Amino acid sequence: MSRSQADAPKSSLTHAVACVLVAVTAVLLCFGALVTTFDAAMAVPDWPGTYGHNMFLFPLAEWFYGPWDLFLEHGHRLLGALVGMISLVLAAVVWRTHQSPAVRGLAAAAVLLVVVQGVLGGARVLLDDKTVAKVHACTGPLFFAVAVAIATLTRRSSSSQSVTSPAAVRSAGGLALASYVQLVAGAQLRHLDASVDPSTFRWLVAFHLAGAATVAALAVAAVLCTRSGGQPIARRWSLAILLLVGCQLALGVGAWVVNWGLPSGWLPASWVFSDPLLARSVWGATVVTGHVVLGMMILGASVVLSIATGVLRSAVKSTVRPQQADRLRERAFA
Repeated sequence: MSRSQADAPKSSLTHAVACVLVAVTAVLLCFGALVTTFDAAMAVPDWPGTYGHNMFLFPLAEWFYGPWDLFLEHGHRLLGALVGMISLVLAAVVWRTHQSPAVRGLAAAAVLLVVVQGVLGGARVLLDDKTVAKVHACTGPLFFAVAVAIATLTRRSSSSQSVTSPAAVRSAGGLALASYVQLVAGAQLRHLDASVDPSTFRWLVAFHLAGAATVAALAVAAVLCTRSGGQPIARRWSLAILLLVGCQLALGVGAWVVNWGLPSGWLPASWVFSDPLLARSVWGATVVTGHVVLGMMILGASVVLSIATGVLRSAVKSTVRPQQADRLRERAFA
């Protein structure tokens, strides 16, 4: 039995745990988006407990049959704790199965990020500070991207992927970066209050619109670059991302209308901020929350595309000697 065959069960276990982490994190992010949509962050005023109870011992009847905002916020906390536990399990499995340096580094980053995210979540409640909420909304997508990267790198078929054209590598890497920056910009708009200066609001809107155009352009570029010289899996992912971006643009228009109504014109002077209604309809909440969740999906898919096109391997090749690059590529994608 070869070494690769002997290591296959270990790699499969790591990949399975990483996939569970991605799935639970996705549900957590959905809950987090709903918490912001319904302004439910302060539904539970204490932390780390829940109304004086141990968070894990809070009565189920009060959680399930209590107010909707309590259900969202307490559920968000429980899911966050579960993600933290899975992250620790994943880190242990990664170290026990002697994964590549790239995977070990990402697993360590995941543990660090989940701890930071939990502290930020608690600080947001204890301080009742929207600035902390903005930072909290930025680190969540970053953790999700790391989890997706671990799940992608631990796939056994990843070793069969080769580096594509430099243009495909650049477009995929740029798309992942632009997708994350766009989520950060959206988080700033999601956590504004009615006292914001009108000029600040207009600048944020303009930046978000420019980010949307950048993501759309990079998605088109990724399709064109992978079509001319890329692996089939990279072509499929680029087409899927382009479809998601199209849906995201439509949801972005819908989210604006749901939040602030139709603008009175196309010029920035007509972009007027008003505190959005908290008592949203089911349809309105679906559109606004869906816009956030779909942005997360685009980020995750962009991370997969970046790895499929060889972004990490290209980075390794440019920073180490050729002999070292060969050894690191074998270990990182075995």
